[in-house]
Amino acid sequence: MGSLSESSAPRLPAPLRPTRQRKAVMNALHRRSGFTSAQELYEALEADGITIGLTTVYRTLHALDRSGQLDVVREKSGERLYRPRPADGHRHYLVCRHCGLSREVEAGVVERWAEDVAEGMGFSEVEHTVELTGVCDPCRFARVVPDSAERHA
Repeated sequence: MGSLSESSAPRLPAPLRPTRQRKAVMNALHRRSGFTSAQELYEALEADGITIGLTTVYRTLHALDRSGQLDVVREKSGERLYRPRPADGHRHYLVCRHCGLSREVEAGVVERWAEDVAEGMGFSEVEHTVELTGVCDPCRFARVVPDSAERHA
């Protein structure tokens, strides 16, 4: 997995009509752990017997993102990954570049800094992107001992 960029813009939620597709996508997102791609979400919905087109999944995710209901990170390849946004606002994540493991990080300092910079320069409605990527311990140790899985298989 490549470097990830978080789309963490503070947005005013736009009211969305609760369509069948939006409800199905949000329910599927809530059942998954961590970030998920549109393709993975589409496959999960299909496996649950929910008939929905891949284009509809993408459009629904886009609408939910624009309304402030999702946190989104972007892989280095450009693919977006989604997860439901908590009611109290967007989050920042540290994401493993190899396996995609994500951990929420305390980012109050970043939020205050962004607000201070915007205010000091006479801006409002400022959006920001924070990239925090690394290699988690399991992936780091797997790289230190190459082919250990093959030797223990």
